[in-house]
Amino acid sequence: MPPYGLSEERSQLLDAADRLGRERLAPLARRMDDEEWWPDAEFRALGKEGYLGVTAPPELGGAGLDLFASGLVLQGFSRWNHALGLSWVAHDNLCLNNILRNASQEQRARVIPPLCDGSAIGCLALTEPGAGSDALGSMATTAVRDGDAYVLNGRKLYITNGTVADTALLYAKTDAASGSKGISAFVVDMASAGITVTQKLEKMGFRGSQTAELAFENCRVPVANRIGAENEGVRCLMSGLDLERAMISPICVGIAERALELSIEFALSRKQFGQPIANFQMIQSRLADMHVLVETMRVYCYHCLEALNELPSGSGGRGYAHKLSATSVLYTADSLNKVLDHAVQIHGGNGYVWETEINRLYRSIKLLEIGAGTTEVRKLIIAEELLKA
Repeated sequence: MPPYGLSEERSQLLDAADRLGRERLAPLARRMDDEEWWPDAEFRALGKEGYLGVTAPPELGGAGLDLFASGLVLQGFSRWNHALGLSWVAHDNLCLNNILRNASQEQRARVIPPLCDGSAIGCLALTEPGAGSDALGSMATTAVRDGDAYVLNGRKLYITNGTVADTALLYAKTDAASGSKGISAFVVDMASAGITVTQKLEKMGFRGSQTAELAFENCRVPVANRIGAENEGVRCLMSGLDLERAMISPICVGIAERALELSIEFALSRKQFGQPIANFQMIQSRLADMHVLVETMRVYCYHCLEALNELPSGSGGRGYAHKLSATSVLYTADSLNKVLDHAVQIHGGNGYVWETEINRLYRSIKLLEIGAGTTEVRKLIIAEELLKA
């Protein structure tokens, strides 16, 4: 088996996710893109199929698999409906898996099963209007202790699943004077009083994956919903960000695989000058470049997922894992940009038409170069780790 090749069990999981994506998720993609429509029933049904809570243990309603398996599901889904894939990873990794890795046994038993069976949809509430790349230093949302509860005040922006979430993993300042050392993590019931969806954001790409601004005004959250000790939320946050970056890469891989497939089909069927354009060497050159990029993206993505499979809770944000996850998402997003550029050029005028699938894929790239830390932030992380004495 070649390095980072898939075992039979992993291959079967990817094939199953691909089949479900092709048969059940692909038919949703056009309407999601056209209308920013959210397929609520279809998403929640994934829980009954065993595709929510992939990393959660069976006793909590999950599949009991690992991060690598979760990445394969995301890769398979993203081939056919990358917008739903993004919402899936926000639910399953950014919210559910982070809670699973950092919560107490009591919290896990209370919060995880609904996220696994689809009765609850999760989101991560981190980014704010004034706190994007500087998510820690510029965080303005506060949580003030008041008896057996914390009182939340602030706003969160660009929150994937924000309009549809039932449960949020939220970060807030509990000690404003301590900077990043004064942040705590909370599980928030999105039906609580004082929470408002102030706007639903319509996007260029990943349309249908719901993105929102959320406002918290004197929202009371029980102390029992604080994850870990007060002012130690940064431990949960940083390891979560490393896993988030590792899990963005499978989205890139899935989109790239589909773009190559569509480009080959189009090159074989499109005729100019009396023959398929696949006969022209310039088209062949682009297809060859796309193939090389897709293959290397896949291998490096798998390498990162394997390396971070057993990342201990609270150990992210530094060292090899920090550098590796940033490298993986930097490389796969940059390579996907090149793949999609080739793909649209091969499709010619068809690729420039909004309603085509290749155009929908092309519009996805910018988010993947911005989310989970921009390209620039990823480079800073890599350079900082390289230059450490």
